[in-house]
Amino acid sequence: MRLSVLKLAAAALLAAVAVAHAAPSHPDLSGYWELMRTIPQPDPELMAKVAPDTALLMDTGATEFPRGEYGGLKLRPEALKQAQAWKPQDDMSLSKVCAPPSIVYAMQGPFPLRIDQGTELMVIRLEYYDMARVVFLDGRGHLPADAPDSKVGDSVGRWDGNILVVDTTHLEPATITNNGLFHSNRIHVIERFKLSADGRTLYATQEFEDPQTLENRGVRFLAWEKREGRYIYPYDCDPSYALNYGKPGQ
Repeated sequence: MRLSVLKLAAAALLAAVAVAHAAPSHPDLSGYWELMRTIPQPDPELMAKVAPDTALLMDTGATEFPRGEYGGLKLRPEALKQAQAWKPQDDMSLSKVCAPPSIVYAMQGPFPLRIDQGTELMVIRLEYYDMARVVFLDGRGHLPADAPDSKVGDSVGRWDGNILVVDTTHLEPATITNNGLFHSNRIHVIERFKLSADGRTLYATQEFEDPQTLENRGVRFLAWEKREGRYIYPYDCDPSYALNYGKPGQ
C-alpha cells in the first residue's frame, strides 16, 4: 500500500514537471503604466532587433517635431506633398478634433495605459482617446486581407524569450508625426515589450514600415513606469474645443 502511494506521488510530481516544461512562464506585463517624462537611453537588447535602415524618432511623449521635420523618415513624393500642404487648423475642425489617431501615434502619447495579461490574449487600455487593444497570444494569424481596418488594428503576439513581440496590421490611415505626415492602411507595425529586471519599468520599441508613404522604416523607443493604485480615466474628448482653437489664451 505504502509503495503504491509513493508511486502515485512520484507520478504526480513527474506530471507537474512535464506541465511546467510544456507551459513556460512569461513575464507578467499586467498593471498601470505611466509614460516616463524623460525617456532613458534605448535598451540595447531591444534596439539590436530593429531592422537596418530604420530611423529612430525622438518625439516620444509631449515632444512634437516642427513643421518639415520627420525624424529621419524618408517620405515618398505624394506623402511629402501632403505633409507640406498640411496646416494645424486642418485637424481642428468640429468633425476632426476628436478623431483618434492610430496606435502608431497613440502609444507614444503622454498618457497612461493599463495592461491585463492572460494566457490566450492581452488587453491594452489607453487613456488617450479611450482606446482599447486586444493582442491575441493563442498562435492565430492575422485577419484576411479584406477584413476592415481600425485605429487599433489586428494584433497578434508571441514570446521571444522574455520579450513580447506584437505584430499589427489592418490599421486605418492616421498620423505618424503630428505635423502632417500620415500613414496609409498598408502600414505594418512590430512592437517589442520587455520588463526591467525589477519589474518596475516597461520598455518597448515600436517599429513600422509603410511602402505607400515611406522609403525607409521608423522606430520609437518607449518606456513606462509602474504605478500602484492608479486608474485609467475616461478621455471624454469635447469637440467644442475646436471652436476656441487659435483664440487668445488657447
